[in-house]
Amino acid sequence: MNIREEMQKANRLIAQIGNFGLQLVWFILHLSVSTWYFLLEIAHAVESYFISSGLMKSYKALNLGKLRYLAIVVGSEEAYQTSKVSELLQWLEAIGVKHVCLYDMEGVLKRSKEAILEKMSNATVFQEADENDKLLDQKHMMLEFVSFSDGKEAVAKAANLLFAKYLTSNNSSEDQEGEIFTEPHMTEALRAVGSGGPEPDLLLVYGPARCHQGFPAWRIRYTEIVHMGSLKSVRYGSLIKAIYKFTMVRQNYGK
Repeated sequence: MNIREEMQKANRLIAQIGNFGLQLVWFILHLSVSTWYFLLEIAHAVESYFISSGLMKSYKALNLGKLRYLAIVVGSEEAYQTSKVSELLQWLEAIGVKHVCLYDMEGVLKRSKEAILEKMSNATVFQEADENDKLLDQKHMMLEFVSFSDGKEAVAKAANLLFAKYLTSNNSSEDQEGEIFTEPHMTEALRAVGSGGPEPDLLLVYGPARCHQGFPAWRIRYTEIVHMGSLKSVRYGSLIKAIYKFTMVRQNYGK
């Protein structure tokens, strides 16, 4: 009886030591990762300060000729921070970016369009009908407001247009072979329904998700996508760095 009790006590002690060891290992790993990200955040903050203060001369000369159209994707919850969005747009205007597309899934930015435009003294809304002329305009900042519903509605309208053309061609032609729709057909249909839009050269994502969050896929075939972190911690220096890195990249579009 005594031997059995001693063995049970020994097993409980071993289990307690094992649990303590696992908790200690987990604590050390958690502390190491937290410390690493804390130091990384400090390094980014210091670098951003040096860039924004002009101490890093390499970031002063930005070749904005490569950045004809910029898209900004904001998380649904962070899209309500219109003051931060307006501050971001003011920075972009100061840098010299003239054409910006603002996107969020729920359409919060689109509903806040008037409030954002009030804070931008030299901004106008981008009109699809004047796409080519607007991209050449360097006097004003052109803003486009897009949401997830715009993409769904555009695809539905384009599909209906292609289907109507297919029925018309079948009724007027004796050839009853099935027509094959290609990417150029879909692109043409999207432009016909007013949802083509210019393709952004660079897309900056603000929020926890590291993806484009439903931004119209047909407009980002060759777009560079960069995750910028939370909109709350947006920094002027980080914005300049992202644009600078993009302008230094050589893009290969293939055949």
